Amino acid sequence: MGVAWNVKCVILGGGGFIGSSVADRLLLDGHSVRIFERPGIQPYREFGSNETIQWMSGDLLSVHDVEDALKGTDMVVHAATTTLPKSSNDDPVYDVRSNLVAAIQILNAMVKLGVPKIIFLSSGGTIYGAPKYLPIDEAHPTDPIVSMGINKLAVEKYILMYRHLHGITPVILRVSNAYGQRQRVDAVQGAVAVFMHRATHGLPIDIWGDGSAIRDFVYVGDLADALARSAHYTGRECVFNVGSGVGTALRALIALIEQVLDRRIERRYLPARDFDVRENVLSSALIAREMGWKPEVQLHDGLKQTAKWIQQAPHAPLSR
Repeated sequence: MGVAWNVKCVILGGGGFIGSSVADRLLLDGHSVRIFERPGIQPYREFGSNETIQWMSGDLLSVHDVEDALKGTDMVVHAATTTLPKSSNDDPVYDVRSNLVAAIQILNAMVKLGVPKIIFLSSGGTIYGAPKYLPIDEAHPTDPIVSMGINKLAVEKYILMYRHLHGITPVILRVSNAYGQRQRVDAVQGAVAVFMHRATHGLPIDIWGDGSAIRDFVYVGDLADALARSAHYTGRECVFNVGSGVGTALRALIALIEQVLDRRIERRYLPARDFDVRENVLSSALIAREMGWKPEVQLHDGLKQTAKWIQQAPHAPLSR
């Protein structure tokens, strides 16, 4: 099963942080894009008359809504999620219902409607658990310690099962810690946006632990490029890490934000959380070999772009 060069794609969760950057990149490449979002989510920007774009609202748990969203498309980009690591652990039953069950319904709709390809945004930050070695490659054991990671891994397995049973073409992207424009600044997940937003407003930054935890930060524009390449990938591999390959401690991240903003940032150290792994750095050698992808935006430059967006975009006021 192949996908035409000018792809008719539906992006589930296309109005969110990652989904919107993916939509912008696919539109730039000349593809036809349908964005499927929850009711009440408004378009994140005005679209040009030269862009082939459709905005739809509905419920991923509704078979009718999902089938409507997928009709007439060549490819599904599944970028929707309802939980974060902490919230998934707080209510794993909701995590399963809203994410795993929804994913299976998407796959069923693909089979029914003959949609050939799916790109699934998985989580390289949660599915591996505590690393046995660094950088983490795709062959690393998967021992997630949060419900979100377990569900992402389960969705991967169902996708591979549907590949075997029904011949769908999957690309699974295990993404590290993405950051950049349109990332939520009011969430407990997404260190770059939360730290940058608070620092911009002269407010202290909360650090869970001593700040030595290491993360792999990848700019959302680079992630969108990886997905754009995945749209045309026809090789045999289907599971890929997408990360910078560079580990950055949280305290080093704050120091970089201080450089970008040219101001001192107050830190507040809180007890470490039991669902946070100490280190996570991904190897992206496989996607480099198969698709020629590599991250182009260095962390310092990406932080500058993120700071510019935060300073220009309206956000709700923060409290201390």
